[in-house]
Amino acid sequence: MSFVQLSEAFAPFEDLAQDLLPHVVMTNDGAHDAAHLIRVYKLAKSLQALEGGCLRVLTAAVLLHDCVAVEKNSPERSRASRLAADKAREILTRLGWDEADLDAVDHAIHAHSYSANIPPQTLEAKILQDADRLDALGFVGIARCFYTAGRMGSSLYDAADPVAKERDLDDASFALDHFTTKLLKLTDGFKTKAGKDMAELRHARMQAFIEYFVEEI
Repeated sequence: MSFVQLSEAFAPFEDLAQDLLPHVVMTNDGAHDAAHLIRVYKLAKSLQALEGGCLRVLTAAVLLHDCVAVEKNSPERSRASRLAADKAREILTRLGWDEADLDAVDHAIHAHSYSANIPPQTLEAKILQDADRLDALGFVGIARCFYTAGRMGSSLYDAADPVAKERDLDDASFALDHFTTKLLKLTDGFKTKAGKDMAELRHARMQAFIEYFVEEI
């Protein structure tokens, strides 16, 4: 798919998408690819329609929030959003964005990351964080979790103790552990009401999946 074709998914800011997509690193990580950008944009757009905020700022922040690729097992992972925010500022500065909007995009990108642990202060930052975390929940979140586990060389679960009754959780080794160590904790941290409502539904779907999964194994 060309950048022109892909940009159509970011209406009404197709022109902005065409300008920014060439700067996005398209890696072989299927959990953080073009489809992820489109899903996060649709979620951010839905949240913005209910909560308010500047859609132009949000669009730029969504497009560039993963513009620096850092693997999940890298020691630099906690700095990924800071690196992406710095790169985004450079790109948007060259496109003539004013300082206020640069600051808004910078903060939204920096604060979106779970690893960075930066509290979002603006409505746009809260929406981007919520939209990105929504994509880690529900059935899409389940698919991304197991995809990433396979990509990182992890097992589905510990055959001897699948739900960690007598061992420490280890999500670097077992995909199933990641639901408990992180994914099922995300819902408590949502910053917008609309985002929390969506998160609770996806959280319930994820819990149901785990219950059936454990029953089957």
